Amino acid sequence: MSLVELLGEDLLRSEHCLRALTHRSVSSKNNERLEYLGDSLLGFFVANWLYHHFPSYPEGDLTRMRAHLVRKDTLAEIAREHNFADHLVLGAGELKSGGLRRSSILADALEALIGAVFITKGYESACEFIEKLYVTRFANIPTIDQLKDAKTRLQELLQSNNQSLPEYKIVEKHGKSGNETFSVQCVVENCQESFIGVGTSRRKAEQSAAEYAFVYLSNQN
Repeated sequence: MSLVELLGEDLLRSEHCLRALTHRSVSSKNNERLEYLGDSLLGFFVANWLYHHFPSYPEGDLTRMRAHLVRKDTLAEIAREHNFADHLVLGAGELKSGGLRRSSILADALEALIGAVFITKGYESACEFIEKLYVTRFANIPTIDQLKDAKTRLQELLQSNNQSLPEYKIVEKHGKSGNETFSVQCVVENCQESFIGVGTSRRKAEQSAAEYAFVYLSNQN
């Protein structure tokens, strides 16, 4: 479904919605303030929806589910599904560098558009817009176990077997600051296998190594 179908031509062409789709590379009249507003509205709406649809879930599980639903990657995926790039206004430099495909720009525009709908049409309309954007995500929310990161799943697996927690050691580090690649080893007590993860940050490399370790050890049980 396109943005025109979601919002209607008149609302999409309104002053605030046009600004919501305007990147800061264009002018000072951009979508940053609307993004701030939309981010808050989205967080509240998702939290409220989860609270009422999962009445038996503890706070920690609800928080993990909300984080998954409002993370930048999820927002960018939704923006791509609705062809936000067809309506974005970017400066020449951003266009040349592939800004229309950049996840951060798409995610920010989605949040800004939520803010713009709120300013223009009010809270109920903003909620209806969010619900339309999230209808597929709400129907297919991953389980809590699926939402746990690899390090958490590995830690829980080891604890269930009365084993010590794993250690993570940097094996290699390449590149200059801001463009680095890390290789990290996950060391599991009494295990001779070597689990090496690679990532653009130490955290990502650790998660990768933990995933290898978790898959291997799960298959040993």
